[in-house]
Amino acid sequence: MVRMSKSPEPDEPSEVSKQKIDGGTKDRNDSRSKQSYKSFEELECWKACTEVRRFITKLVKKFPPEEKYGLADDMKRAARSTTHNIAEGFGRYHYQENIQFCRHSRGSLHELIDQLITSLDEYYISEEEYNQGRDLIARALSLLNGYINYLNRQKHALADSP
Repeated sequence: MVRMSKSPEPDEPSEVSKQKIDGGTKDRNDSRSKQSYKSFEELECWKACTEVRRFITKLVKKFPPEEKYGLADDMKRAARSTTHNIAEGFGRYHYQENIQFCRHSRGSLHELIDQLITSLDEYYISEEEYNQGRDLIARALSLLNGYINYLNRQKHALADSP
């Protein structure tokens, strides 16, 4: 079984030695022992997707009744899918499977962007709510892409090791 790991944050790493990993940093020169993620709940990308889910859940409560089983339901499902897929991928313990589930999560975030546009076009949300949703999704996408890149690096490092 392969465990994903991260090293503790260094006290004062040089800017050159930093690389972005799931919204945090890792010092390439840090020789301290690696510490494994114990739960998907520790992942910054999962936390960001949770913020998106909470925002969407609150937002759709004010949609008109005729959208209860339409757009509102679609948006809740897509928002839930973002966190569900990260959690399920984490539980697989294989880098490639984890990456694939994270890609599904990323797709759900893009689906939510389209649904926000539709909500704005239909006058269900304000421009301010639209922008707030886009900002939350952009942050979640950035962190999720960073996590996917991290998993890819770990997968390739494992393949390259003797």
